[in-house]
Amino acid sequence: MTDHAMRFDVSLLSEQDVYLFNEGSHVRLYDKLGAHPMTREGVAGTYFAVWAPNAQQVFVIGDFNRWDRAANPLRPRGYSGIWEGFVPGVAQGAKYKYYIVSRYHGYRVEKADPFGYWHEVPPHTASVVWKLDHEWRDAAWMQSRGKRNRHDAPVSIYEMHIGSWRRVPEEGNRSLTYRELAPQLAEYLQRLGFTHVEFMPVMHYPFEGSWGYQLTGYFAPQSRFGTPEDFAFLVDTLHQAGIGVILDWVPSHFPTDQHGLAFFDGTHLFEHADPRKGFHPDWKSAIFNYGRHEVRSFLLSNALFWLDKYHVDGLRVDAVASMLYLDYSRKPGEWIPNQYGGNHNLEAISFLRRFNEEVYKHYPDTMTIAEESTDYAMVSRPTHIGGLGFGLKWDMGWMHDTLRYMKLDGIHRKFHHNTITFRMLYAFHENFVLPLSHDEVVHGKGSLYGMMAGADNWQKCANLRALFGYMFAQPGKKLLFMGGELAQWGEWNYQSSLDWHVLEYADHAGVQHWVKDLCHTYRAEPALHEYDCEPAGFEWVDCNDSEHSVIAFLRKARTRDDSVLVICNFTVIPRHDYRVGVPRAGYWKELLNSDATVYWGSGMGNYGGQDAQPVPWHNRPYSLNLTLPPLSVTFFKAPPS
Repeated sequence: MTDHAMRFDVSLLSEQDVYLFNEGSHVRLYDKLGAHPMTREGVAGTYFAVWAPNAQQVFVIGDFNRWDRAANPLRPRGYSGIWEGFVPGVAQGAKYKYYIVSRYHGYRVEKADPFGYWHEVPPHTASVVWKLDHEWRDAAWMQSRGKRNRHDAPVSIYEMHIGSWRRVPEEGNRSLTYRELAPQLAEYLQRLGFTHVEFMPVMHYPFEGSWGYQLTGYFAPQSRFGTPEDFAFLVDTLHQAGIGVILDWVPSHFPTDQHGLAFFDGTHLFEHADPRKGFHPDWKSAIFNYGRHEVRSFLLSNALFWLDKYHVDGLRVDAVASMLYLDYSRKPGEWIPNQYGGNHNLEAISFLRRFNEEVYKHYPDTMTIAEESTDYAMVSRPTHIGGLGFGLKWDMGWMHDTLRYMKLDGIHRKFHHNTITFRMLYAFHENFVLPLSHDEVVHGKGSLYGMMAGADNWQKCANLRALFGYMFAQPGKKLLFMGGELAQWGEWNYQSSLDWHVLEYADHAGVQHWVKDLCHTYRAEPALHEYDCEPAGFEWVDCNDSEHSVIAFLRKARTRDDSVLVICNFTVIPRHDYRVGVPRAGYWKELLNSDATVYWGSGMGNYGGQDAQPVPWHNRPYSLNLTLPPLSVTFFKAPPS
């Protein structure tokens, strides 16, 4: 057999693969398209396959053929739009691109591999032949993760940007590699008590300033921090430490870099041709054509790829609102209504439902999370009843209302009391995550610490502790962006490390200690997490004391009478002899007090707890006569019945 014949007689694609791809139903394309090293009939080489239906010719070019545009042609696979071929002698580590000669406009271009497992470190743009090979040691985690991702499990997420968590100033301020990060991050998250980490996009992106939200390599971890095996090592290490891994996923748009997906074969292949549907005005990027079958196969395969090859435990889908609405961030005349004259993107809605169905079909022990900023109904409800099928949804309304409230001086909060109580009118319409994410500490907004009201550092730190205490007490899963737990002074900067040095100061160390105790208590107390997504887990004690800016409520567990009383005082004025109704007699133990001296508080409190008195209050037969510290959140454990 000649070399020429060998190039074309090898294929990973069955007729069924081609059919499912063209139908929009293939969810494992990463095993079929792209570059796959192999040996055939004793000859080692690499099989290449790429989708370019409007190409006249496609060639593989690389360092193995001195980037000769004519040396290694691929052949079309029937009418599928796929070009494929086997190139002898190409081994792992070879750099390559596809040289595409379009049928139209004389367009010729070099493209990175849409299915490439690894890519060169930017600003270089070639793909790298790679075969994923990691010996996983997380079997115990994988067997148990289903119960850790359930709606009745404690889920506290530490959101982070890998490139700026910690840097190495002695070596040009470089970021940590995946392997350097792994043990440090695992130890840190274990100590603080977070259950999961959410990485801002790790998929390959050329521009650091996009923070990873402008992707060109959907199937490759970012090469700035190491190899695919290095990223697998990071996930594996976290799993062995009992930490779940969630990835930000961006199926909403992609950049128009020439080597990427845009105008791939001389046509708008992955994106809509009409800019009213295919170009995003905010991000100056291209929008996927969700109605094209092959694009759906590409995106569905990409979602499952990270769950399959990298054992990822969940996907947080970015910018869902921009996918749902055809008029998102557009003026009249800048968008095209759907077939019914409305503003919903029916093709995107169909895709999102299919995405969630496929994820939970193949990986029912994982989770999907929607970053969705509107009141679109049933985002986290099953598709068979008309929902989008997500497991969880970010509660953006809670975030905006709460931060707006915490920015107010205490003397003004009584006039805005409904801002802090309003959430409970809709808290169980969806399965919510309460997010204090990276979006709140960028673009001149400052840090969470900087947002807090207060005439001095003590008040700012007390308000920040109250914010975190209120978040962990509320129904819903929790998400905190890195640096918030340090009470970092300045807003996040992707080009520098977190301000770890602030932990030398007792006030900042106190905030971190408070977050640690909140995380551990949230995990230890079933009342604080079992009914995070069900109304049976919450009961107001008093939501009407606007004059004192105090709220009190009970969180409940499935076990009868297992509950935790939470009281928030959002003013600097301590409240002495403040009576709160409780359901039964006995000793109510103080679990947490954000004003304790160990958190850099004033040390005011209730001496560890109090016996309930037979004094009816708040329509309950017993009550506690408490001291409410200034700017505080206190938690009391109910006595056994």
